[in-house]
Parts: sequence; C-alpha cells; structure tokens
Amino acid sequence: MASDPTKPMLRLRPSAPVQRQPGRQANIQRPEPFPRQRQDQEFNPKFTRLAQVLQRDPTGLSLRADPTSLAPERLLVFEVKGDVANFARAVNRVPGLELIEEEELPSDEDKAPFAYLLVPDLVALRQILSLWQTWLSTGALPDGYAPWRDVFACLRDLRVWGPADRVQPLDAEILQEEIEGRTDDELVPLELELIYRAAAGVGAAAETAVIHAIAQAGGSLIHRARIDDIAYHAILAQIPVASIRMVIDRAPKSLAGVEPIMHIRPQSVVTGIEANDSVGSSAPAAEPPVSTASILALLDGVPVAGHPLLRRHLNVEDHFGLEPDALVAQRVHGSAMASLIVHGDRNRPEPPLPRQIHCIPVMGNNDRFPPDRLIVDLIYQAVLQMRGGKQPSAPWVIIVNISLGNLRRPFHGQLSPWARLLDRLAYRFGLLFLVSAGNVTGSFPVSAFNTRIAFEDATPGARAEGIINAIAAVVGDRRLLSPSETVNGLTIGGRNLDWVSQADRASARVNVNPFTDLDTANPSSALGPGFANSVKPDILMPAAREHLRVIGSGSSVIVSPAGAARGAGLKAAAPPRPGIEGAEAFTNGTSAATALASRTAHRIHDALEAAYGQEFLQLSGTHRAVLLKALLVHPARWPQEAAALVKRLLGPFGKGQAPRQKDNIRRFFGYGVYDADDAVACAADRATFWCVGDLGRERVVDVVVPIPVAMGAQARPHSISATLAWFTPVLPGRKSYRSVRMKILEPDELDRLAVAGHGGQPDLNQTNRGTVFTRQWSGDRAAVVTEGMTITLKVQRDPDPAAPIDDVVPFGLAVSLEMPGELRLYDQVRTRFQPRPPQRAMP
Repeated sequence: MASDPTKPMLRLRPSAPVQRQPGRQANIQRPEPFPRQRQDQEFNPKFTRLAQVLQRDPTGLSLRADPTSLAPERLLVFEVKGDVANFARAVNRVPGLELIEEEELPSDEDKAPFAYLLVPDLVALRQILSLWQTWLSTGALPDGYAPWRDVFACLRDLRVWGPADRVQPLDAEILQEEIEGRTDDELVPLELELIYRAAAGVGAAAETAVIHAIAQAGGSLIHRARIDDIAYHAILAQIPVASIRMVIDRAPKSLAGVEPIMHIRPQSVVTGIEANDSVGSSAPAAEPPVSTASILALLDGVPVAGHPLLRRHLNVEDHFGLEPDALVAQRVHGSAMASLIVHGDRNRPEPPLPRQIHCIPVMGNNDRFPPDRLIVDLIYQAVLQMRGGKQPSAPWVIIVNISLGNLRRPFHGQLSPWARLLDRLAYRFGLLFLVSAGNVTGSFPVSAFNTRIAFEDATPGARAEGIINAIAAVVGDRRLLSPSETVNGLTIGGRNLDWVSQADRASARVNVNPFTDLDTANPSSALGPGFANSVKPDILMPAAREHLRVIGSGSSVIVSPAGAARGAGLKAAAPPRPGIEGAEAFTNGTSAATALASRTAHRIHDALEAAYGQEFLQLSGTHRAVLLKALLVHPARWPQEAAALVKRLLGPFGKGQAPRQKDNIRRFFGYGVYDADDAVACAADRATFWCVGDLGRERVVDVVVPIPVAMGAQARPHSISATLAWFTPVLPGRKSYRSVRMKILEPDELDRLAVAGHGGQPDLNQTNRGTVFTRQWSGDRAAVVTEGMTITLKVQRDPDPAAPIDDVVPFGLAVSLEMPGELRLYDQVRTRFQPRPPQRAMP
C-alpha cells in the first residue's frame, strides 16, 4: 500500500543498558601448522644469514647493502595461513616493533590468510631472531610470546617489502598507458603513499628522504599531507617519464626501491557523468521560504549557483578557490547532483527540500580534481572547515553526499585512505556519508548472442539472462570504486529505474534496453562485496534505465553502457546552452542514485521533524545521523524476480549452497530496492517505529514493540523487520578495523507471531560484517496475538575484537510491522502511544 504522510513513524525508547549475557565461546579453527622441519628448511637460511651478519657487524649496517635482507628500519612481510590470534598484542612485547598494517588477503587454498607488516629496529630484529631460534630448537616460547610460536609454525612467506609490492600490476598498467607516446622529460603526477610512522620525527625524516629521492629522479614536490587520524602520509609529485618507466619496471634504483614508500600510484581521477539532450527549464512554481540551516552537504564540482532551479537552494562555500577557473559551461557534475538532491528527478516534479544545501566544491575546471592537491587531504580539509574548529561553516550538517569515486582505485580488499578518512570523520563528527558505488563503463562481451540483430530481437527474458551471465563472467573487473568501500558510510548502487514518459522512451531505441521488464541493478553499477566481505552496495536507488550500445560482434556481441538521454535518464539542472539559460539535461549512474539517496535521507529528517518538532531536533547530530542511516536501509528488499534470476543463473547448486547463492545476489543488490516514500512515512497496513540509544562496552538494551491485535488470528502474509545502524571507531591498519560490533538478537516471541527468518535477505554471517544489521521475519500462518501484546528486541554490543573501546557508541534502530491489506494495523498501534509533542519550526 502507498505510504500516507499523515501516518508518521512512531518513537520507541530503549531500556537502561545492562551487561550482556556471556555467549558461547567461539570455536576458533586453528590453522594446521607446518612441520618444524619444513619451516627450518624454508626460512632458517634467512635467519642464519641474519645471525652471521650481526655476529661480525653488531651495528647491522652491512645488512642495508642487500635490499632483500632482514634489516633495521626495513618493512617486513609476515604472511601466515589462518588467523593467528593476538599477534598484534604480541608485537607490543618486542620493544621497537611497529605494527604498520595487518591485511586480510584474497581467499585462496587456506582459509582467511593474513599478512602482518612490521618495521623493526635493530634491537627488535635481534629479539625476533632470538624467538625464532628458541622456537626452532624447542618448539616452545616463553609466556606472553605464544602468538609468535603460532606465526612461526604457520609462516608461508617472510620477505622484505620491495618494488613489486610498491607498484601493483593495475597501477603499473595505468602508468604505462599514461606515458604512452610522451617524451622522456615530460612530467607526470604520481601519488606516493609513505609507510606511516607514528612518531612525527621519524615520519618527517622519511618524508625528507622521499623528497630527496624525487629530486634525484628529476621530479619535484607538488603537495604533501599527513593525517594522523587515519595513519595516512602521502606526497603528490611530478616525475619525468623516463623515471616512471623505471618505476613500471620495478627497478630497485628507481622510486620503486625507496624504502619509506609503501605504494606508488597514478594520480586520482574522478569518475565523470554525462548530461545530454539539453532542454529549457520550466520556471519553478512559487516556493515556500528556504531555511539556511543546512543539514546536508554536497562535496562535488562547482555548480551553476545562479541556475533558476538552484539559486535559492544552495549555499556555496568555495573554500579551495576552484570557482573562478571552472568554466560555467562545464559545471555539469555539481549542478546535476545539487538539482537531484533539491528537486529529485525532474521527470517527476516533487516539492524542493526546505533547507539549503551546503556546497563545498572539490572539483574545479572540467569537473576534475585539482591537479595540485591530494584528494584525501582535500576532502579532509573540506569537512574540517564545515564541522571542525571553533567557527564551523555548517555546524548542523549531518548528511554528506559524495557522488565521487577514484576511477583508478577499484576496491581489491584493502581499504583506501579515502574510505578510511570517511570512516574516521563519520565517527568523529557524527556524519552520514552517502557514497556512490562507482560506474564501470567499459565494454564487455555477451556470449549468448553473436550478432546485433540476435541481441536486439531476443525476448526480454533471454536478453536479461544473457546480460547477467555476461556481467558474472567479468565480475572481477566490476568492483566498487574508492571510497565506496567505506565501513561507516552507506554505498549506493544504480537501480534500473526512472520516470521517463512513454513518448520520450521511444527516442532511446537506437540503443538496446537490457532489462525491459526487470527491476535490477544497471549494467554499469559497480558490484560488491565490501571490506571484510560486508554487504555492499548497501542499497540501490534510481539511476535511470541504462541502455547498451552494441560496438562490435564476432563470437559474441560486444556492448558498452550508453550515455544518458531524454529517453533513458534522470532530468536535472544543467549549465546554460546557447539560447537556453536555465537549461536542464539528462543524466544517469550511481552518482545520480546517490544524490537521490541523500534527498531521501533529508526527507526522512523532514518528516520526523514535522512529527516530533523539538523532541527530534534536540537529539544529538550523531543520533539523528545513525537513525537516518538505519531508516534509509530499512525498507530495502531484494527485487524478487531479479534475485530469483541471479540465483537460477549463477547458483551454485546443491546442499549447503544457500550462503554462496546469497553472496551472488547481494553482490548485485546489497540489501535491496524500495520506493523512497516508504522510507518517509507509514501506511494503514504498515507501522514503522524508530529508536535511538547508546551502548557501552558489552552492554545490551531492550526495545519493546507493541503488536496490534489485528495481526492475530489471520492466516495471511505478515512480517516484522528491524534494522540497526551505528558508526564504529576504527583502527587503521588493523584486521579488526571495525572495532565496535552490534547486532539484534533473535526475539523470543517469533513463534507466537508465526514468523521465521525470511529467505530473501543476506544471511546472518553476511549482515554482521558492517555497521548495518538488518533482519526480516515473515510468515503466512495465523499469529497468536492478545490485547497489549509486545515483542522485545535486544540490541547488543558484542565484545570488541581488539583492544576494548570504552566510548559509548550511539545507535539508531528502525522496526516495522506489516500485514498487507490489514487497514487497522497502524491505527491500533498508534493508539498505544502518548500524543505527539507540539511541532516546532526549523532553526
């Protein structure tokens, strides 16, 4: 049933927190250790050589001559099989050791392999040698060093971080393309990520050494940044093509051999959007006043702030001075995103938002990142200007739209600095970052068809099957783009939906509609999962019905995503065109979907403010942000037909394969799709509740939900669903990066309600890996409901996986009861609540 704006969401309040009941001890599967004889043969030569050198050269200086030897101040990689528990704590027992990073590697023949990256000084190196010699001779180690025993027994590789590590294959490939056809003395920008050293003096010395190496390579420094909050230290430099060739070759004498450098990457490049088929804009109708108290910020390109659709709705803070150089005719990205946030898709006119949007441009001329800044530092400075310091420029902002991504940084398991930054800022300032998943616009083969005519003439069902199989075949090349792997933010994918009229739809026939009748993700929408195999993207929002262009054929047709157009696009404000001052044009993709998600988050805030006034506004910004996070995901459901198709096509099949089937489905859909109106209000047959609270370490609260009598004694479909969201403090470089975990315990009353876990959702192990935990229970048997009945949801904070976090962490909770067609449901629930407080105007 359609949502009813006269039926607002209802507030619940949590109980006082109590200590959680100790759960069953997890049965950690220890990896099978290698035989000591094998470890002796494999690794003892390295340790023996180390011992011999130290015996004749106690200073260890001669070790530095060999770039492959274990040496002081050299980054070492301990690669082990399986999870070696407490290794990070054991590092602290060796004076001088510095744990730089522990990274979960892609799955291979061993379950959950990890790499531990360490920087030892000479004293620490001697102690590691001593521990190795003791373990090798006795198989045991002194108290407190048992994790080192596990490391030595499960060691698969021990090596020095070298040129091949600093220059990853994808980065080398991009750099090769970048220098193609250029002369040796041309300068090309590179981003150099340094090994982060906690001691500022050590970090400064390392930076000086790298700058000296850049000069020796014929380059020069452009920009540098060190952000201690996220263990980030980087340099942007321009380097001659001749030196970059040596970097691509991983030459030890090049920058690839400079030890303080962790990674060498091409300069970040933003994903672009198209705005096509410009049309004149209809004059906006008379609008109510717009509040200047912004709750939503847009970090994007310079918008056309004087556009008739935008001039009253934007507060532009050009903190980086990018506006003067941004040609008005090229201000596409920021204008489109601002328009979609304020007005939605102009194909379907909606009322504008009641508050101004706070815009800080982070892209300049030609909608590109500034060539002289590191984008991570640019975003950091923008948020600090907006929310940090004694005089923040936008103190009420709690939603931040990031419809941007680094085209050169697809997610391959390791968190990017940009994602780490968003996670830290989300927790520090209580900000909900909404981030686009990214668009993968490259061509791909569709093996089900070998000619364009066969592809065009196929039935909608056969064509959809062919496209999904084709995308699955290249899924490794369609990963999320940085920073969409963010743990605290929500990642938005593109849904195959728009509101183009049938008359305009006909104009798109020059291209092929891959999903004529299917509600699914667009072909270009980047796919999950996210960090630590978490659910990503979180939700899909409308991104236009993306068509495909056939660009070749042979054994297969070759297709690529077509640009937006009048017949397949979202309508938004655009830069002026000759004869069209207040132009509009058509756009698509995950950037546009993210803007619509931000608009929906704002509308949820507006609805709660209208219903609860001061009671809602006096909640802390963090409480409101995590509540919006929960409510934004809460209505999402897998589109049944499309999810069933993915399951049927991709499997896998057989007993016990349900989790892997759901892995494939969530890779495309995340938690699912929904009508934005369902996130804003209730309906006669659906009641949604909201709740905020705080949880300390290993605490649990009860949230009591009233059950209406109307849900009982009827053998018809009904459900209860709950979504929990929070912002976690993060530990950069640690496997336990997401340091606070929460969940909703299975309610005791499910049998009385005749519901059980719904099959069309990620399973418990999949939804328990991020900072959103959502469950749906459904059934169609008659429930046993008595007058005044309630169901109790327990919200629990699990033990912190690493060092205990003493901070009290805010959470937001959304709960819904639904029985389609039962029109008494909402009113019965509402009568059990106190009257709403008086409303209050916006600040």
